[in-house]
Amino acid sequence: MISFKNDYSEGALPAILQALAATNDIQQGGYGEDDYSQQAIDLIKGKISNPHTAVYLVSGGTQANLTFISSVLRPYESVIAATTGHIFHHETGAIEATGHKIETVLANDGKLTPALVASFIDKVEAVHMPLPRLVYISNSTELGTHYLRAELIALWEYCQRKGLLLYLDGARLASGMMAGDISYQDLGQYTDAFYIGGTKNGALIGEAIVINNPSLQEYFAYNLKMRGALLAKGRLLGIQFRELFKDDTYLSIGAYMNEMAGRLSEGIRKAGYDFLIESKTNQIFPILPVRVIHKLQEKYAFYVWQRIDEEQAAIRLVTSWSTQGAVVEAFLEDLRACK
Repeated sequence: MISFKNDYSEGALPAILQALAATNDIQQGGYGEDDYSQQAIDLIKGKISNPHTAVYLVSGGTQANLTFISSVLRPYESVIAATTGHIFHHETGAIEATGHKIETVLANDGKLTPALVASFIDKVEAVHMPLPRLVYISNSTELGTHYLRAELIALWEYCQRKGLLLYLDGARLASGMMAGDISYQDLGQYTDAFYIGGTKNGALIGEAIVINNPSLQEYFAYNLKMRGALLAKGRLLGIQFRELFKDDTYLSIGAYMNEMAGRLSEGIRKAGYDFLIESKTNQIFPILPVRVIHKLQEKYAFYVWQRIDEEQAAIRLVTSWSTQGAVVEAFLEDLRACK
């Protein structure tokens, strides 16, 4: 069975495994006080070019969202997210379990805009409703779409005017960045905080929380420890991010995943099928006849995303750092054979 279910079914980049093995017997400090974590943090800061940035390495995306959001919000403050937002749909109420309501806005393409955020803000009844304080976005989004630089800046400027924090979930950041025109420097300038996904971008585990707003950094490490996010063997995260941020490895992974997904999209379109939504990232959503889906499921694993009608459904195909061109061609050949 060949999987297109996600971008973390495989282990890790060979370079990461080699680095872990090569440093295995070298003793280092714990809880992120190791040379490798500092090297990784310095590399990340060098890409972002914001002298006020602080970087914290954690194990997973839900953990990153939970520790940051719970740290910066007061008990009566809430989060605004798209209805498709990962924190709303796929994190088992982690944010709301800390006492912070998630207010959702319908965004057909998964992207928030100033107008969409304003459509909720304008309805808030002072004192009697939670106070919106943080805007949560994902790049790439849960629908495979991505933000452009101008869109990010527009959101940032709106949030600045309204006294809102802007936080970006970067679980698939490499793919999102390589699909658009947002740079590391833009992320450092036009967000209060974001995280850099490693788990879905070639690492075994790991995400890097980047806090650009100095007022949000004080005592943040205490929340990491309290939430179980401060790993004794922090070196395991440091080594991985050091390897990902050497040269342009991280973005090269994003470009490769997008290329493989693009080849899938092109072949599916040539076979005569449409898509639920247009995507240039590593998540694509073709609409196929149900009979074709059942046939493909004999060899391939993927999610059936949305039923279109009695005869058709949209599926989600995800490429990874390890997806081979031969696998893409085999899928397309089998798809054509189902006609």
